[in-house]
Amino acid sequence: MNATPLPRALVVIPARYNSTRFPGKVLADLNGKPMIERVVERARQARAVERVLVATDDERVAGAVAAFGGEAVMTRPDHRSGTGRLAEVATKVDAPIFVNVQGDEPLIEPAAIDTAVETLAADPTVAIATLATPILEPGPLADPNVVKVVMDFESDALYFSRAPIPWLRDTSEETPRYFKHIGLYVFRREALLEFPTLPPGELERVEQLEQLRWLENGYRIRVAITNYDSIAVDVPEDIARVTARLSSTGQ
Repeated sequence: MNATPLPRALVVIPARYNSTRFPGKVLADLNGKPMIERVVERARQARAVERVLVATDDERVAGAVAAFGGEAVMTRPDHRSGTGRLAEVATKVDAPIFVNVQGDEPLIEPAAIDTAVETLAADPTVAIATLATPILEPGPLADPNVVKVVMDFESDALYFSRAPIPWLRDTSEETPRYFKHIGLYVFRREALLEFPTLPPGELERVEQLEQLRWLENGYRIRVAITNYDSIAVDVPEDIARVTARLSSTGQ
């Protein structure tokens, strides 16, 4: 990677209260701290991060963030995606680089944030960067909840899909490499400000993957390969798994 000092990035953590599968999950208790506090703490440890904001539409979340000394910004309740919420923050806060960290990933690796920021900073022609990790087991390939990505020779995303891509037509050939997309994004501010004007396309509607909107509108998404694999809290049953991991590291 480029040895140039990293630009100072602003992390924005979209944090809705009314999650469909697990309402209030960003405030779920994880060994004595609300989940959103765990996410903020981890994000602050990244070398490239200058400031961390929680973007929410709910006073309960904003109050919890204020209680642990975090910084929250209120956003409109009608956003259909986290990127839309980030775009609103970008109209209020001036920063060259914005990082979208999911509010349900209390085990986010600070080094993963740095890798994504460094990937964007290394090429001034790239407006968006994200991460992917190798898929080493067959199970995730058939799981539509695991998003796969394929890249070109420049490590720019060609396509994201819930289906296994690339498709192995001839089983006598060498097995291709498969990559799981990690939903951590880094944006230049100009791209975020343009996002609300971009029309959704057919691919986004069919796959229900918001990142395809960027590709359908001509943007490049640079992908960095990492060994980091996200562990998100999607349903209440995930709490035990995350708290056990935290306990194992004394947190």
